[in-house]
Amino acid sequence: MSTIKRSNTATDGPAFGIIMLDTVFPRIPGDVGHPNTFSFPVLYKVVKGANPTRVVKDADPLLLPRFIDAAGDLERKGVKAIATSCGFLAVFHRELVNAAKIPIFTSSLLQVHSAQAIIKKEQKVGIITASRQSLTRKHFSGVGIQSYPMVVIGMDETEEFAAVFLEGKETIDVEKCRREMVSAAEKLVNSHPDVGAIVLECTNMPPYAKDIQQTTGRPVFDVVTMINYAYISVVKQSFG
Repeated sequence: MSTIKRSNTATDGPAFGIIMLDTVFPRIPGDVGHPNTFSFPVLYKVVKGANPTRVVKDADPLLLPRFIDAAGDLERKGVKAIATSCGFLAVFHRELVNAAKIPIFTSSLLQVHSAQAIIKKEQKVGIITASRQSLTRKHFSGVGIQSYPMVVIGMDETEEFAAVFLEGKETIDVEKCRREMVSAAEKLVNSHPDVGAIVLECTNMPPYAKDIQQTTGRPVFDVVTMINYAYISVVKQSFG
């Protein structure tokens, strides 16, 4: 495992820790792994061998000790809270939370609780995930959302998004990914008009969140909204 430190100059203060998968694709602004996505210092920890296949497709339990070790290392370095770079780590949420002494926000799916709370009782939360076939009830149960009415759509069959974020393509056509994301969002709300809010499971989707919001007219939650919320919950602003 290797440690990468990146930060903005916007604010000083305790670093927020982010456990990173071992990936090769580019990290563009808005992506959880891009240093300018956040306005506060972040400390990254890469878990070697934790590639998208082992995490997303296999939910490999042999990786859990490595993620626990990574969380411990970030904790010892003084971070106040930790997030991860893959929503599929929801499946290990309880284990990671129980192993740490500081808050851990494993997955953007944690925001389904908030999304459901702000929409009408007859509406559903729409989830856009990197891989529909890999997202299971175990992931939902891991973060306690298994009983909510949800509609899930995946990016499994896309050309660019799947090639980059699931198959390990080392370059990215950003505009093609944007079109694929918008198309998925349109399909989601057109097929299910009762979707009242959208949660983006994948941590590589926030660069396209604004386009999704403008296209659908729904509130959109993603890993960036989660981490921003998490940060201000552990590093409070002074009003003195």
